[in-house]
Amino acid sequence: MSLLAVGISHRTAPVALLEQFAMGAADRIKALHELVESDHVSEALVLATCNRVEVFAEVEKFHGGVSDVSRVLARQAGATVEELSPYVTVHYEDQAVGHLFSVAAGLDSMVVGETQVLGQLRAAYGLARDEGTVGRALHPVAQRALRVGKRVHTETGIDRAGASLVSVALARAEDRIGSLRGRPVLVVGAGSMGALAATTLARREAAVVVSSRTDASAARLAGSIGGRAAPLADLSAELAVADVLVTCTGASGLVVGTEVVAAAMAGRSARPLVVVDLALPRDVDPGVAALPGVHLVDLALLQGDRGSAGPVAADDITAAHALVEEETALLRTERQAAAVAPTVSALRSQAADVVDAELLRLSTRLPDLDARARAEIARTVRRVVDKLLHEPTVRVKELASTPGDTDYAGALRALFGLGIDARVDELAEAVTVDPELRGEAS
Repeated sequence: MSLLAVGISHRTAPVALLEQFAMGAADRIKALHELVESDHVSEALVLATCNRVEVFAEVEKFHGGVSDVSRVLARQAGATVEELSPYVTVHYEDQAVGHLFSVAAGLDSMVVGETQVLGQLRAAYGLARDEGTVGRALHPVAQRALRVGKRVHTETGIDRAGASLVSVALARAEDRIGSLRGRPVLVVGAGSMGALAATTLARREAAVVVSSRTDASAARLAGSIGGRAAPLADLSAELAVADVLVTCTGASGLVVGTEVVAAAMAGRSARPLVVVDLALPRDVDPGVAALPGVHLVDLALLQGDRGSAGPVAADDITAAHALVEEETALLRTERQAAAVAPTVSALRSQAADVVDAELLRLSTRLPDLDARARAEIARTVRRVVDKLLHEPTVRVKELASTPGDTDYAGALRALFGLGIDARVDELAEAVTVDPELRGEAS
């Protein structure tokens, strides 16, 4: 079994293609079960954000796993595997681990150092855990990724500037109309991205109005940042007085059409409007960019600065990469040691069975042997077996922790004739979720 990462992101695909992969909660659940029901995937986690859709999976065979995952992704995008292949990236084993850690740390984000992806990974892990699609292989990998993300943001200055997709987009808006202080800004969407946008705008002292498909959600968010809530039905009226519109609803279709924006611009004289569309699929008809006085900032525009470090110092990025490499090496050692542990346990169990059988045979051959002598013989035989097994079992654990492709557990099984496939699965199944991360993933 091996770890595999397959997907597309802002680094490999245009926003128009990423839009085809947009997943709601039901889509993610369907994809998770479709993955683990395929021929070569035993565990799966799906990370779907506004600039990436990636599957992290435990697979039986590399090529079979890539094929199974690619088919699920293609089905979601309504495309063929061949059409997607130029945009798909594949990472295997250590590369897959390192990639996941980099994603969790914000190193692979459209805005380097942003922290939102860490929460998205927690949610993705929580969903996979609730759906039963992660097990003894992916639990420790996902848990370690969450820790790595926290370590990077705690121990380096990678997020010192507070960079996020929202802050970069709002900086673009300020380039167009100047400071947002005191300006009316309409935020449409009260989810995690909407909350981040509203909070960021409140810190910049904008006059924030929040609108959402759910009035209660809009009211709750507006109240938390000292803003005002407005029904989505009043979109046209609110847009007529706003200087900036920020949308991030998660809707499956357009929320703001060109005609709505055109009507709002009709009575504004020369006052411009900046439309910031951070949704995937997009909320705003891209045709609004052609309207006089309207400036559109969307993911496609921000993708032009993909991977930009912005205000993040090079030393902080270097330190973050070093931490990711360190944690990747540590997890490799732990995974290799964990892989050989069931074989060692099976070897000792087999040896104990042999000793018990031989002691029973001795009892039948020497029925008159007194209890004291019988006990001493049993202790002696067990000590001899333990000493004979000590060196090979210690060495195989040490060797399994060193870099390389040698299957030391397999060699041990072959040398001692251990037919333990079922026993290995049984022994290794006792994996628990870290209580701390159980809370984080909710």
